[in-house]
Amino acid sequence: MKRVVILGRGGAGKSTLATTLGTATGLPVIELDKHFWGPGLEATPRDRWAVLQGELTRADQWIMDGDLGPYDVLDVRLHTADTVLLLDYSFPRCAWQAMRRSRERADFWLWVWSWRRRHRPLLINALTTHATGAKLHVLRNPRATARFMAQVRDSHNDRRS
Repeated sequence: MKRVVILGRGGAGKSTLATTLGTATGLPVIELDKHFWGPGLEATPRDRWAVLQGELTRADQWIMDGDLGPYDVLDVRLHTADTVLLLDYSFPRCAWQAMRRSRERADFWLWVWSWRRRHRPLLINALTTHATGAKLHVLRNPRATARFMAQVRDSHNDRRS
């Protein structure tokens, strides 16, 4: 596991997982929101976003967290990923987490609300098409994520021994 993409509904905890995974593995974390959104939450144009992701994926090791929904150009980072973590958490859980963290725009809430019905199938299709060499882990709740992280920690501890 050297090139990890973390995807999922807004409020699922992608950034938190990326930080935790980065600490456990020593892999650098790239929070895509910081690269994508400009001043006043202006979206990076698709063509520029594809080029920027190409630059970010040139590194040998990384964890990229972020799911930019309808704005995203997934294929760029999926082609180079060896691991994909899909946080498939429930709407109530994600909405609660998103409300606790900050105020969000209406388009964010529409994306969170329609994620499982509209955006998740697009993600699955993109994974099937562009991440053929990557190991996919679908994590449906925080317990599954904790189990995954325990396995990662155990694996890294075994290598250090």
